[in-house]
Amino acid sequence: MNRDPENIFAFSRSFRLNWPLRYGGALLSVSAAAAAWSLTGLLHRDPFAIFVLAVVVIARFLGFGPAVFGTALSVIAIDYLGFEPRFSMGIHADDIGRLAIFVIISLLAASLARQKSRAEVRADQTLEHMGAIVESSDDAIYSATLQGIITSWNHGAEQLYGFRADEVMGKPVFITVPEDRTHETRSHFEMLAHGERIESYQTQRRRKDGTLVQILLSVSPLRNRKGNVIGASAIARDITAQVRAEQALQRSEKLATAGRLTAAIAHEINNPLEAITNLLYLARRDRVRADQHLEMAEKEVQRIADIAQQTLGFVRDVSDPKPVNVASTLGEVLQLYSAKLCTGHIEVKKEFCEDCEIRGFAGELRQLFANLIVNAADAMPKGGKLCLRVCCGREYAGEGRQGVRVTLSDSGTGIPSQDQPRLFEPFYTTKKDSGTGLGLWLSEGIVRKHQGRIRVRSSARPGRSGTTFSLFLPKSA
Repeated sequence: MNRDPENIFAFSRSFRLNWPLRYGGALLSVSAAAAAWSLTGLLHRDPFAIFVLAVVVIARFLGFGPAVFGTALSVIAIDYLGFEPRFSMGIHADDIGRLAIFVIISLLAASLARQKSRAEVRADQTLEHMGAIVESSDDAIYSATLQGIITSWNHGAEQLYGFRADEVMGKPVFITVPEDRTHETRSHFEMLAHGERIESYQTQRRRKDGTLVQILLSVSPLRNRKGNVIGASAIARDITAQVRAEQALQRSEKLATAGRLTAAIAHEINNPLEAITNLLYLARRDRVRADQHLEMAEKEVQRIADIAQQTLGFVRDVSDPKPVNVASTLGEVLQLYSAKLCTGHIEVKKEFCEDCEIRGFAGELRQLFANLIVNAADAMPKGGKLCLRVCCGREYAGEGRQGVRVTLSDSGTGIPSQDQPRLFEPFYTTKKDSGTGLGLWLSEGIVRKHQGRIRVRSSARPGRSGTTFSLFLPKSA
């Protein structure tokens, strides 16, 4: 019988509407059982098995009512064919007991068969609904074997990747993977084969026309009834618009950070420019020491170049992580804000371990440190103390990775406890009209991009106020 769900429902519906056909089918099944019993020379053997089988078949395909009708017909057939005198119901007590047991067994078997039939129909209906959900989903949903051969491809995948289902079925999943990310997909299949989990993550995939699309990818193992992994299913969501919006916000915040640096940079550049003017004047006046004065002027010019290079680091994007000395990077940012801190009567205490190095993005780390230093300065409008600490060490939680710990503590006004859970939300700020609400959100994103952790402790109690940001940055991002 065809097990297609639509055919099953149509089949069941036709029998519900045409009850004579159902009960006629029951009569025909019992007649077939009686004929098989009488024509095959089995009249002297136990007739109950073949009639129980007939009742089970009736219940399975025609329903419970016809099964009860078939049980009654089976009792009549057994009495007529199996007991003497025929069709008189004058049977012994033992035979009555056997017939009673037959009726009970038949009805029980019919009930079980009906339950199984209903369960299969519900399972088919569930599968049909699930298939409709998958097919109508806007997300790309597809599956593949452990060898990477595509076995299913929904409408959302066609829309996202541009491939029709008949174009990709039976082909490697690598047709959607950029060449520089094939190792990523291979590692996924290796992890799935070993029963490991794969967390959702952002990545890139390639469309049919060769363009790249930013997606959020979720990969899950496909298991058989024994629990063995036989393949993988993937759900991909197009997040291109979201990524572009985040990148626009990041660029905007970088430019805002660069704008806040303008005053500090002008002050830093003004001092070496003044020194260069004086040294050139002395070089013209004192011919004997002119070389010495010019050498000192060259150092001041190099200082200006270094300041300009540091400033570019805030807005320049780098595609690959590079070796970064965390203490030096934090020191450079601190130097750029030295005028602001000095003017605000903020005492700075540094504890730097100079050999703390990670692989990361120097420009983004500068922006991270700048956001935290500016927040600390704004929290101390009447002056205070800023303590900065950089040291090498292991991660306190998680896998205990090697890396660098950075701590920034201020004696400012502190953050109320009700505001602390929302500190890293976009557009949430405690500075009222003076803040954009993006600084800490982007700072948390930078730490996450480096696969690190950021924590905050703060108190707004009078006499014990202050805020501490603790960062851990692993050696390899």
